[in-house]
Amino acid sequence: MRLTRYGALLAKVLLLGLLLSALIWPDLSGIKGKASTARLVVYPLGAMVLPLWWWAYGRTRSKLHRTFPWSADLLMTLPWLIDLVGNRLNLFDTIGWWDDAMHFVLWGFLTAGVLLAFAPEGLPRGLTVFTALGFGTTAAVVWEVGEYVTFVRNSPELQTAYTDTLGDLTLGTLGALLAGLIVHRFRRTPSTSNV
Repeated sequence: MRLTRYGALLAKVLLLGLLLSALIWPDLSGIKGKASTARLVVYPLGAMVLPLWWWAYGRTRSKLHRTFPWSADLLMTLPWLIDLVGNRLNLFDTIGWWDDAMHFVLWGFLTAGVLLAFAPEGLPRGLTVFTALGFGTTAAVVWEVGEYVTFVRNSPELQTAYTDTLGDLTLGTLGALLAGLIVHRFRRTPSTSNV
């Protein structure tokens, strides 16, 4: 538990450092021309959703957690951090499979974190998977619409955007599906029935 807490805090510190460096040295950030302003707003919000919810509501009224859910927080922070690191190192533009892998893995992390934080334990497998698909697919659609509005429509990527978007949505949905199955398996108790 302590290691997870330190990992979540370290991920937030690294994310903040990368965001600050993108503000100070925008040409070196790897996100210039890729909706950098939107990322500078959305990424910290995405990483702080759970702590803000916990501070405002969860710590006093959560039926799911008696203490702060550090594992969920780490899983909900990693997608933003890994995306920034990937952009900083120019991996999205230099490694052909990187973008596809990230859509699968990062939506899996994000969906797993949301399930661990907000979905009650003991849900049947079918309901856990449907919840994962509902969140993960919706989040993937919102992400792709955001990409289109903020930078794809005015970039050279527009020529391949349709195919790329369909692939990204498919991979994000598959990542969410896998997250639902893993979280259910992780949480399953002998008395939990499978649907």
